[in-house]
This record gives sequence, C-alpha cells and structure tokens, in this order.
Amino acid sequence: MLPLWLLVLAVLPVLASGCTSTGVTLRPVPHTPLTERLKLTGHSPPQPSARTKQLLRVYNLTDAAKGDPRPLLERLQAILDQEPTADKVYAFAELAFLAGKQAEAHDEKIAMDLYGASMMKAYEYLFDPRFQTTRNAYDPQFRAACELYNGALEAVLRMSNRRGELIVGTSNTLQMAGGDCDVSIVLRGTRWQARDLDRFEFVSDYEIRGLKNHHRTHGLGVPMIAVRRGYEGEPAVAKHYPDDLSFPVTAFFRPLPSNRNPITGQSAHNRQGVLEFYDPLVTTDTTVGGRRVALETDFTTPLAYFLSKPELQSLATVGLLRPDELLKMRPDRPDPIMGLYMLEPYEPGKIPVVMVHGLWSSPMTWMEMFNDLRSSPQIRDHYQIWFYLYPTGQPFWISAAQFRADLAEARRTLDPYRQEPALDQTVLVGHSMGGLVSRLQTLHSRDDFWELVAKVPIESIEAEEEVRQRLAEAFLFTPTPSVRRVITIGTPHRGSDFSNQTTQWLMSKLIQLPAMLVQPYQKLFRDNPGRFTDGTLLKIETSIDSLSPRNPVFDVMLTAPRAPWVTYHNIVGRLPTNSFVSRIAGTGDGVVHIDSARVDDTVSELVVSADHSTMHSHPAAVLEVRRILLEHLAELRGPADTAAAAAQAAGAVRAAGGERRGGRRVRVR
Repeated sequence: MLPLWLLVLAVLPVLASGCTSTGVTLRPVPHTPLTERLKLTGHSPPQPSARTKQLLRVYNLTDAAKGDPRPLLERLQAILDQEPTADKVYAFAELAFLAGKQAEAHDEKIAMDLYGASMMKAYEYLFDPRFQTTRNAYDPQFRAACELYNGALEAVLRMSNRRGELIVGTSNTLQMAGGDCDVSIVLRGTRWQARDLDRFEFVSDYEIRGLKNHHRTHGLGVPMIAVRRGYEGEPAVAKHYPDDLSFPVTAFFRPLPSNRNPITGQSAHNRQGVLEFYDPLVTTDTTVGGRRVALETDFTTPLAYFLSKPELQSLATVGLLRPDELLKMRPDRPDPIMGLYMLEPYEPGKIPVVMVHGLWSSPMTWMEMFNDLRSSPQIRDHYQIWFYLYPTGQPFWISAAQFRADLAEARRTLDPYRQEPALDQTVLVGHSMGGLVSRLQTLHSRDDFWELVAKVPIESIEAEEEVRQRLAEAFLFTPTPSVRRVITIGTPHRGSDFSNQTTQWLMSKLIQLPAMLVQPYQKLFRDNPGRFTDGTLLKIETSIDSLSPRNPVFDVMLTAPRAPWVTYHNIVGRLPTNSFVSRIAGTGDGVVHIDSARVDDTVSELVVSADHSTMHSHPAAVLEVRRILLEHLAELRGPADTAAAAAQAAGAVRAAGGERRGGRRVRVR
C-alpha cells in the first residue's frame, strides 16, 4: 500500500481543477472615485476642492460656506443667473454634493434635495450648450464633474431603492432643488424585460475576490447589479437561466426638456427626467444632444456577486461524489440541475460557445476565461457563451450522451423550425475530461463503440426499451450537426496515468453512483449471459476508471470517423521539467502527459507553462481561445474588420512567445 502522503499526491492533482472560491465581500463603506477626491471617509468633515474654494474667495462667499449650506447655494445661484460659467456650475454641484453628504445622516429629504441639485448641476456642466466652447475635456475638473454626476446619482438611487421606488416601468416624483421632478424608469438597450428584474444592488458596495481581472469602462452612469427573478409564464429559454442570476446594468439619468411623460404620454407641470437602465453587454454608450456619451460600466462585479452563492461553490464536489444530485430537479422547476446554462439572455444571431468543465469541476472553473472573453467587444457582439454542467463521477461517454441530448433539446427549444443559422456554428470548449465529452459530439460511432460493449447487435440484447435506448445513445451515435469547432484544453486523449489502481480503488469508495445508472446494467448481465464482451465498458462505473490509459475506448475515439465540417484546436500544458510534479508525473501538466494531450487532427496547438487545474485560465490560453473565435468569425463572415481583429489576436499570442512549425501552429508561453 502506498504511504498516505503519496496517495494524497496521486489523487489531489487529478481532482483539483475547478475548485475555486470566487465571489464578493461587502465593503464597510461604498467605494467611489469621490471617496478619495473629496476625502469623504476622513475624521474631519469633507472639504471642497481647491478650485471651488478659490471661486468662493473670488466672490466673497467663504464666510457663507460655514453653517447651513442652502443660503450659500442660493447666493451662488444668483451669481450664476447673472454670469453663467462652467466653473460656477461645477462649484455648485460640488458644494451641493458635500452638503447632501452631511445631511444624509439626519434628514434624508434634505439630502435627496441636495444630491438631486448636485446631479442636475453636474449634468448642466457637462452638456449645457452655453458652455460648449469653454468646456475642456482635458481639464481634471471635467472628469471631476463626471464623478460628481455619478456620485450624486448613486446617492439618489440608494435612497430611492431603500424606499422601494426603483421599479422599471413606473414613474416617481423626486424632490430636488428648484422643484419636483417626475422621473420615469425605463430599460434601454437590454435583452432583459422589466418583469425579469427582482432587485438592484450597488457595485460600489462589493469587493471582488477570486477573479484576477476586473473589467469595466469609464464614463457616466452608475454601474449596478440586477438580480433576476423567475415568474409564471416566462419564456421556455428561462429553464437555462440559473436561479437568482445577476447581471450588470448601468443607470443613467436624463433630464427632459419636454413636458410629456415618456411612459404615459400625459403632460406634466413638474420638471421631468428619465432614469434609464442599460445593459452594458449590449451597449456601452448613449447619446445626449447628438453627442456620444460613454457609460460607466462594470462587467465583473455582478458576475462575482452571482458566483458568491454557496451552492455554486459545492457543485464540483457534488458532481463527482454524488452524481445523482445533479440529476434531480431544480427547486420549483421541472428541469434537472445538470444541463446547459446561460448567464445572459439567448440572442438570435449570436454564435454559441459552450464551455464544458472537467473532473471534479463545474462551470465555476470557466469564470476567469468567461470574464476576460466577455470584456472583448468583438466577442460580446458575435458570441453567446453557455456552460454545460454534468455529473463528473460517471464515465465520460455517459456524460457525452447526455450532452448530445441536451444540445438537441436546446435547439428544439430555441429554434424549433431550424431557421437560426448561428446555432449551426456552435463552438465547444472542453477542459480535461470535458474535452473528451466535447470531441464525442463530433464522431461517428459506427459499430466500433458498441463492439467494446457487446458481442451481438443491440437488437439481440434482452432489455427494457428505456435501457436499450440509453445504450444506443451512449454507444451508437452520429455527430451533432450544429457543432463546427472544438477546442480541447488539457484533455487526456489517451487517458491519464493518474487513473491507476490506487485512485480507482479510492474513488470507488467515495463516488456514490445513481441507482438508475448501476442497477439496469446489473440486470442486463443477468438477462444476457455471454452476450457482453470481457471487460465490457458497462462494467466501468466511475469517471476515474474511464480515464485509465488501458481503456480501449481511447483507441476507438482516435480512429473513429470525424465530422468533416468540424475544425479542432488544442491547448496543452507543460510544467518545467525540473519541477517536483514533473519528476513524479513526467512531461505534461502534472495530470495529463504531453503525449496523451496531443492529437494529430488539430489545426493549431498551443503549449502553455501551467498546471492542469489552471491552464484554461492562463492568459495565453484565454488569448488563444479569443483568437480562435475571431478566426471562426472571420471565416464565416469575412468582413475586413473581423479578419483584421483575428490577425491582431494571432499576433498577440505570438508576442507571448509563439512560433509556427510544419504548418501546425505551436506557441509557447
């Protein structure tokens, strides 16, 4: 028997992929750019900026700045009426914001009035035509005005949210300086509907953990987290949305010159404005007065917020040790937990990229790559990224059969009349065992796989129809017609030496296979004596056993006919030869030997210096997947900008240390 420490070393590298802790932590104080600019968290009261203090001195208003701020603002407004300039408007916005901050602790009504005044003045500074010739986008005060607009708007939204007034499709009256303002709340540039929205959270309240890169853009508006809710009569595609899904939105307030409510169409006596919620995954800008205005966005914090759910962290272990749990129905839904998941609404015209995780893993393992890919406008505009969750404790060909069925079911749901060509260009990205599950979607089984199971045709097997159907799905199949490209990452195409007698014995004690998977096969053997092959695949019950290099299924997979319309790419891990893991496991990523990871039918191969559990989040691997997706798009559509983007992406990977050899692309990072 191996010593315990060697046993642990043998098992943990195989089972480590995807076990990460990702999410957010709540900040004690919301963090915005104004926190540092105006020193809002110091022990002494916040002070106006040096330029605002200078303006107060010029107009002899320094003494008026002490005490109640409202008389000071009234005097400053009177000066503005006589001599309107951008610097006075800015000073008003800053002073009103600071006054609102002080009032917030004791009188929310006054605070709302002051924050509203700050927001409106900052908007005036940025967009009033009177200051068009004097506004200077290079002046630090210009960006400070943007931050004042965003900060004041966020303060107004927070108070409105506490009162339950942030409901899309409704109108509210906000009390602001100079009178009431009727505000209509609408969705703009989003694929979600108003009834999808359950509640809003504020990005500035949370600090990301577990995701290395924080993707955002700078501009106007308040980045927020929208949390989705399910509802009766929701579209069929909603079964692919995880429970309590959160997604990014940006709130933007637009004062209106019109005296008509944009929702009701009725005339109004008060000032009016529109609170617009944008989906930054669809659009990252808006227009004001014919000018393009970039929106402040945050793509990553809403993702991390969703990933904070404790049940997501446990999916990998549940899928390995208790596969039956993923076969159960989701709470309050007639759908199994396993299957295809979408973190964004299905959008016709966009090509699916389906990410398939590996052993002891879950869709969580893809979040680094997903976060980075989604930050690319070219990827966002042309692709929709989905995830496949399956029980990793069962043999991978069983998972492949379920994946095949789930892809077909998704097509029937999303495109029952097969009129959506983008779905016929699906790209699969598989890590580790997920690469085997993905490649099996593109092979013709002929009778080769079945002959590893039985000595007689399937029609000669005595079995209930449901069991016979399950056997046919696993061992007699044709390629999935919608899949056009497969990217495998750290995949054991010839098995892994870490599936040895020790690990197989240990995992047989830990993995609890579903009765629906084991019991029918036991009955099959009793009812069909002598009809199954010696060492039949049906006796391989766990994923660890199925990954043994001695498993004959690998030879069949390598020689099986491939769908001629599919293109393959490969990413391989290689640790330094002098590392401790390499000395034990040989050349490769510590789990999969490099000879097993390589295959001859790929059009490109990338070698990264990373271990098995992290290689799919390695920057070079992410860049390579992006390159392949842009290349796929360029081959399909061929527009100059897409082809150029693909060429630039290839250059980015080459800059990381790439080279070409013998027509096959080999890059080393």
